[in-house]
Amino acid sequence: MSDEPVESNENSAVKYVLIAVAGVYVIASLVLFYNLHDRINAMQKSQAEMEKKMEMTDAKLKASTETLASKVGMTEKELAARTAELQRQQRASESRLVEQQKQVGEQVAGVKTDVGAVRTDVAATKTELEATKAKLERTIGDLGQQSGLIAKTREDLEYLKHRGDKNYFEFTLDKGKSTPVSTISLQLKKADPKKSKFTLNVIADDRTIEKKDRTAFEPMQLITGRDRQ
Repeated sequence: MSDEPVESNENSAVKYVLIAVAGVYVIASLVLFYNLHDRINAMQKSQAEMEKKMEMTDAKLKASTETLASKVGMTEKELAARTAELQRQQRASESRLVEQQKQVGEQVAGVKTDVGAVRTDVAATKTELEATKAKLERTIGDLGQQSGLIAKTREDLEYLKHRGDKNYFEFTLDKGKSTPVSTISLQLKKADPKKSKFTLNVIADDRTIEKKDRTAFEPMQLITGRDRQ
């Protein structure tokens, strides 16, 4: 089995896209949190205004009673009826205030629940992102086999060499030329630096296998030899 120490541009792109998506999700969650906070403040302000209106209603009731009592032409029955009507209006206002306070309390409870859910989602996203970053530290080759750690620099390559778990061979391919690498030969047919794509032939066991339109730094795997290594 011949492995090349390579790194995948596509894997790196996926990694940064996931990080960007998680960042956008966290920012959106924070914006939602502050919007909910503003809603709570608005509800509390509305409740304070309603209480002020109740106080004004009480003052009007008292003033109206005194005015009615001072009118000579108003009978005692009319005065009682007027007083009863004002009391009925006051009770209706109190009922509306109680109902509004109840609704505000329910909405505040709902807001707190939403905030808790947002925090939970942010924590879950962070955990998933960490797991994805860990997976991207390893790569899968074209045969569906794990190729191990990715060497990102020459220092990483030297480290992998000294681990001794695999054999590593450095080589340079010139277009059109066949270059021996360990027990196989490689022939570069086409390279597109702008798109980070290339095509090459792998010559092994008297067979030529084309690796077409591969991505730069993509691991490739090949089973060769009598023992299928």
